[in-house]
Amino acid sequence: MSLLGWWRSRGNAARFDLSVRATFYLNFVVIPPLLITGMANEVSTAAMIAVSVAALLHTALSVRLVHLGIEHYLDRVPYPRRLVAILLAFTLAVVVTGELTLPSTSPGKPDGPADGLTFLFLALTLMAMSTVLKPRALTVAVVVCGVCAFAVLPPDSALAATALMAIVGATFRVTLWMLGLVWELDRSREVRANLAVAEERLRFARDLHDVVGRNLSVVALKADLAAQLARRDRGAAAVDEMLEVRRIAQESLDELRAVVSGYRTADLSVELAGARSLLASAGIDCRVIGDPTVDGEPAGALGWAVREGVTNILRHSHARTCTITLRGKVLTMSNDGAPTSGFRFGSGLTGLRERVAALGGTVTATPEAPNRFVLTVELP
Repeated sequence: MSLLGWWRSRGNAARFDLSVRATFYLNFVVIPPLLITGMANEVSTAAMIAVSVAALLHTALSVRLVHLGIEHYLDRVPYPRRLVAILLAFTLAVVVTGELTLPSTSPGKPDGPADGLTFLFLALTLMAMSTVLKPRALTVAVVVCGVCAFAVLPPDSALAATALMAIVGATFRVTLWMLGLVWELDRSREVRANLAVAEERLRFARDLHDVVGRNLSVVALKADLAAQLARRDRGAAAVDEMLEVRRIAQESLDELRAVVSGYRTADLSVELAGARSLLASAGIDCRVIGDPTVDGEPAGALGWAVREGVTNILRHSHARTCTITLRGKVLTMSNDGAPTSGFRFGSGLTGLRERVAALGGTVTATPEAPNRFVLTVELP
């Protein structure tokens, strides 16, 4: 893969992350040679070699600390305590050695190589530490470095150095904060996409339960009726019932295809007619009070309520009567033959409640003495 292809394959958050890291690392690679070059004519060759080696080692430690500091800020690795201690000890050793061995002044200048070396290592160390220190600790570090600068540098140079270190430290910390926000937004977008997938899976499971549950109840009922007719030597009627089973199975296949496509809706009038027919086939007297006066999504939600209610009556009760009442956008289904204990919201009622809640409505399902069960769906 080419470099351009590799770059394009990364997400926006990964690109921003790489840009931030490259900018951070570049400071430690570019700044030391620029400052060390200015000391070339003021110290011996041996001292230049020693300073260059120290700067190289310091750059390696700083880059590693910046990398681990960013990873720690993003909660990917533990706090790099050992590396922090090593970098601080190494910086202190270089600064003390430089102050003791290098000239503190230069001809025509108020400061010298020792002061430049002190400023270089203090500034680079503060830049690296800004990725692992919290804002308060970073403020303390800037103050400490400022005190050290005033102790070894002329006042004007010390003030400029302290201001520069404060600006650089704050810039590094703000940039790191922005990087954290970018990754958080990227994770939020991923979570939102996963939630959308999960919601679609729940919708499919809910619709599948509603469709298959009711239709399988009808198939079981019709098949049982056909078996009883066959035992009574009423073959023609049994054949008719089995043909009805085949028709229902074919309709179920069509409904399942529609569920997968996400276009299926429940028609309230059709569901009421189906409820009468199905409950009558099961020997349950069904009365419908009121007429459908709603349409659109509210009618679909009430249609699903009728379907779920009928399914539960056939599965979980020994009902003889059922009353369905419609008053505007309020639907009530009441039946007898229901147990008065051990009731809980199953997957069907939970799915119905989710449908209705999406429209701002409520679902209540409560058993009533002596053996009745009431399902109420109310839409705003």
